[in-house]
Amino acid sequence: MSSTTYTPVAIPPVDVASVDVAIVQPVRSGVNIAARSAADGASRSGVWVAIFAITMSFAAFTSALFVREGSAVDWTHLVLPPILYANTIALLLGSGTLWMASRAVNAHALLDSHVVKTVMGWLIATLALGLLFIAGQYEAWLQLAAQGLFLATNPNSSFFYVFTGMHILHMLGGIAALVYLVGQLVGSHTAFRRAAFHNTAIYWHFMGVLWMYLLFVLRTRL
Repeated sequence: MSSTTYTPVAIPPVDVASVDVAIVQPVRSGVNIAARSAADGASRSGVWVAIFAITMSFAAFTSALFVREGSAVDWTHLVLPPILYANTIALLLGSGTLWMASRAVNAHALLDSHVVKTVMGWLIATLALGLLFIAGQYEAWLQLAAQGLFLATNPNSSFFYVFTGMHILHMLGGIAALVYLVGQLVGSHTAFRRAAFHNTAIYWHFMGVLWMYLLFVLRTRL
């Protein structure tokens, strides 16, 4: 009778640490993506909530304007400073440059150095035009003051300062967002968040639409 001989098979050792890392890294990556998606969704919702709140506040101011105009016996129409129209052009151009930046961002899945320079150039142009608009609005205040029209001079001058002042305050929020985006691109373009960019663009274009509405109100009611 023949006998069978069994040769033991050596089992190579398993690096448990490498297995753990291989399992944990995809899990962490998935968690990071989900967390970022949730944060982006929350920021987008926040922008729309802010836009709704701003719209309602200016609607309330407009209603107060109509009520005050209808009940006032001392209502006189203002001669709007001509610089307001130049300011409008600057703000509309700012929306155009931001739209060009949006095209560059949307056309590239990855932002290389060339795309980063292009986007940064358009963002800086938008920032400069926004600051020019604010400086022009301040000049409009100076022109009104030169006519002897101040915040408390009469009801329509009060509404002019309130409307333009509130709009400037909200414009400063858009300016801060643009500075943040430029800082991201200067520091490390890999940290650039597209959601933050798109939210800023939505807010900035809303500021342009809001100013067109305010200019119409100022032109026809004040």
